Amino acid sequence: MICQKFCVVLLHWEFIYVITAFNLSYPITPWRFKLSCMPPNSTYDYFLLPAGLSKNTSNSNGRYETAVEPKFNSSGTLFSNLSKTTFHCCFRSEQDRNCSLCADNIEGKTFVSTVNSLVFQRIDANWNIQCWLKGDLKLFICYVESLFKNPFRNYNYKVHLLYVLPEVLEDSPLVPPKGSFQMVHCNCSVHECCECLVPVPTAKLNDTLLMCLKITSGGVIFQSPLMSVQPINMVKPDPPLGLHMEITDDGNLKISWSSPPLVPFPLQYQVKYSENSTTVIREADKIVSATSLLVDSILPGSSYEVQVRGKRLDGPGIWSDWSTPHVFTTQDVIYFPPKILTSVGSNVSFHCIYKNENKIVPSKEIVWWMNLAEKIPQSQYDVVSDHVSKVTFFNLNETKPRGKFTYDAVYCCNEHECHHRYAELYVIDVNINISCETDGYLTKMTCRWSTGTIQSLAESTLQLRYHRSSLYCSDIPSIHPISEPKDCYLQSDGFYECIFQPIFLLSGYTMWIRINHSLGSLDSPPTCVLPDSVVKPLPPSSVKAEITINIGLLKISWEKPVFPENNLQFQIRYGLSGKEVQWKMYEVYDAKSKSVSLPVPDLCAVYAVQVRCKRLDGLGYWSNWSNPAYTVVMDIKVPMRGPEFWRIINGDTMKKEKNVTLLWKPLMKNDSLCSVQRYVINHHTSCNGTWSEDVGNHTKFTFLWTEQAHTVTVLAINSIGASVANFNLTFSWPMSKVNIVQSLSAYPLNSSCVIVSWILSPSDYKLMYFIIEWKNLNEDGEIKWLRISSSVKKYYIHDHFIPIEKYQFSLYPIFMEGVGKPKIINSFTQDDIEKHQSDAGLYVIVPVIISSSILLLGTLLISHQRMKKLFWEDVPNPKNCSWATDIWIHFFLV
Repeated sequence: MICQKFCVVLLHWEFIYVITAFNLSYPITPWRFKLSCMPPNSTYDYFLLPAGLSKNTSNSNGRYETAVEPKFNSSGTLFSNLSKTTFHCCFRSEQDRNCSLCADNIEGKTFVSTVNSLVFQRIDANWNIQCWLKGDLKLFICYVESLFKNPFRNYNYKVHLLYVLPEVLEDSPLVPPKGSFQMVHCNCSVHECCECLVPVPTAKLNDTLLMCLKITSGGVIFQSPLMSVQPINMVKPDPPLGLHMEITDDGNLKISWSSPPLVPFPLQYQVKYSENSTTVIREADKIVSATSLLVDSILPGSSYEVQVRGKRLDGPGIWSDWSTPHVFTTQDVIYFPPKILTSVGSNVSFHCIYKNENKIVPSKEIVWWMNLAEKIPQSQYDVVSDHVSKVTFFNLNETKPRGKFTYDAVYCCNEHECHHRYAELYVIDVNINISCETDGYLTKMTCRWSTGTIQSLAESTLQLRYHRSSLYCSDIPSIHPISEPKDCYLQSDGFYECIFQPIFLLSGYTMWIRINHSLGSLDSPPTCVLPDSVVKPLPPSSVKAEITINIGLLKISWEKPVFPENNLQFQIRYGLSGKEVQWKMYEVYDAKSKSVSLPVPDLCAVYAVQVRCKRLDGLGYWSNWSNPAYTVVMDIKVPMRGPEFWRIINGDTMKKEKNVTLLWKPLMKNDSLCSVQRYVINHHTSCNGTWSEDVGNHTKFTFLWTEQAHTVTVLAINSIGASVANFNLTFSWPMSKVNIVQSLSAYPLNSSCVIVSWILSPSDYKLMYFIIEWKNLNEDGEIKWLRISSSVKKYYIHDHFIPIEKYQFSLYPIFMEGVGKPKIINSFTQDDIEKHQSDAGLYVIVPVIISSSILLLGTLLISHQRMKKLFWEDVPNPKNCSWATDIWIHFFLV
């Protein structure tokens, strides 16, 4: 370690053992001080100023002197016969050449020391001393350096420091007991420079430290006068950290650094720097209180070397060592700012100073390019000074990444070439939408946001930040200086999701997305959310669906959720249950409603129903749909009608008793509403006999016809009751002989359709309808029948017919009085078959003839046009040839 020059004490190793009086302490200052001892009637000039003493030494705050009284030990017998002289020792600085006696300043007390005058006159006694508290605030350091080389190096040379930190230092000058002092050994180098380290507890930095030096050389011990100091006033900080330089957006050179750690007070800094360029060489030394310094008028191609040191800003202290020199060289083309991070729609500007071949290009000759592919219009240029050019971009669009480049390169060029260096422009789309919803229990708020397809965010990290106001949202949301981050997690659907819990329903949460880029940060437009206004209620509960009995409407009922307490509107969707429900919607705006009845086309089908809700004032979200409720198919009303039925009569036609078998088809759901439990046959005879028979679920019933007239009615019965509208059929002996059907014809159109037509004769009876029967005579199959309106004269029967088989067709007129005589045919009508076959052939031939005629006409027209073209290619222009004119006229007339 290089010995530093500090306060001076001149002492020769031959000093006789001396003990210093402790009745007075010298207050150590942050400056270097010297301890000098001289004989009476001597001046300061008696001592030679050592060659190493700094001319910049500051004055101490106080000056005190003391005389020391020598004592001899066994090693001092060499000087036992020497004469004794009293010497006075005092503290002084270089600027103060006087040394006042203690007797003059301190209540007449004098302290005397006797030493060998011959030795003292030959060897002066001077030391430099400086003390400070290390930057880590743990060690108090004192450096002791002899100003003259000791010619007797064969003696041991030792330095010790005695110190004490008393609990209470009273105003009395009494010294603490000798036994209370602690001793530390000082490390001495070959250059007689000693370092003494005193540990100081953090709690005692403001206490007074008392200390003195004890020097041993050749068996002689010297103990210096008592010194006092407050360690906190002697702090020597560590050198500043992180020294670096950069060009600011304004084109200045910014020198910045960081304060050393653990310093308990503000610092001032001394900055020295030099600039070396092809045109300017300058040096500067400035003191600042901030941790940065701006240097203006920088030039391209310049080199800057900087060092910084620090010292306490207010109060006493010691300058730190200089930081390591830092060198910064500017480029031939200076952009300021060199990089810009901005958002879509903003306006930004770049400045440039261009140096080409050791000559700065005038700003009027500078042109700007974007990505070396697009020249920027001169209307966007500005001349700032003779050498500084400016370009401005307006209403910027998002930067589209080009491969690995996520920025646009802005080039500053002269009229003929562009330098390879460029500025970088990053334009990021910060329009990120944040949506929030409060759960139905009003306990948490979930916020979601997505970057979507914003490509410019590829190299950025995103963070949601928010500020919660005490009540409601402001009219215009703004980013608050005090905000908190919120952890958001990426979901499988590409959205980020954050959860606020617990929440304050009426507090305004102002949120925005902080986009952290390597160049800085940007914020998305803020949005303010009131949890009470974004509630997504729970779905309605106890949803039920049923088809009302007798009324026949779809009734839907529900219970509103407990939260929120606001009035709610409801939305209902319903449809026939199945794999893919075709939903119909219905809105309910009455907040007090808990049910609704809706008409549906099919009362005997199963319907699925769901309900959801939302605040009536439109704020918030629709709840999820409730779990579906289903209707149960059940009887709603009595059957709308009884079944259609017909009969088969068996027995001898000559006898009055015949077996009649009734046949009917089961009722469909729409007619039975919605089921049939049984069928009941009502009988009424001409002798006023009336009775009923329950046939259960059977669709066939046989009874004995014995009366002249017998009327039967088939009723359908469900859980509600019997059908209201029913079909009656009367079997009457007299009516069975009434014949009104003159002729009946049946001819097949194809294997699945037969046309049946008939002709009626006039009758006085009221005709109600017809019954057509048909059956295959070659098979023993059942008879098939249809009920036909009385106004119909022709009917198409759709069934499976075999042309080679023989069929029987019967037409029964049904009167109110009974069933008339049928018309029966046992085969298809031959004339009709041939006629309709010829008609069918005609239907085929006529379209073929028409199509052929159209095709022939088109062919003639095309041929005619081609002939005209071929003819006129060989005929000259009629306007230029008289004979051609006659031909053209003739052709035109033709």
